[in-house]
Amino acid sequence: MSGKKPYDPFESIHKLSLLWEKQINDFIYHWTDNKDFIKMSNTGTEINSRYLEKFKKNQEALAGVLNLPTKNDIANVATLTVQAEEKIEALEEQIWDLQDTMKSQNKEIESVVEISKEIIKLTKQLKTELVKTKKEQIETKELKAELQEMKFELMKLTNFKEEFESIKGLLEKNKEVDRELAGSGTAK
Repeated sequence: MSGKKPYDPFESIHKLSLLWEKQINDFIYHWTDNKDFIKMSNTGTEINSRYLEKFKKNQEALAGVLNLPTKNDIANVATLTVQAEEKIEALEEQIWDLQDTMKSQNKEIESVVEISKEIIKLTKQLKTELVKTKKEQIETKELKAELQEMKFELMKLTNFKEEFESIKGLLEKNKEVDRELAGSGTAK
């Protein structure tokens, strides 16, 4: 075994392809370095572009007559589709925002409903207390009327007592006068 490398076919192909590439590049460089070739290729390009324009116009006219879509029509449809997708995405975002807003408003409404229920309970309690208070007020008025009636009766009794005492005083005076008269009639 000597220090020789084994035969590698890929290395040979690689060397051959590098040699061909260099030769082709040199050929293209010399060919394009020619002014006549450049003029001729420029003229050919201009003629080709004119024919392409005419072909394109004829193709669009034929497509219009046959009612077939052209490349421009498809490009316009693709643009419109992209715009529609963007608008749909924007609408989806707005819908999500609306859903979030609705959820928060529903929570607020639920809290308002809970507060309203508590207020209704308090109102019912206040109503029952008001009814009780009205009954108590009516009873108080009745008691007041009875008290006034009793006061009036007491005043009558007091007046009657005063009249009775004044009559009693008059009767005692009459008795004294009668005693005096009887005592003076016996003394005579």
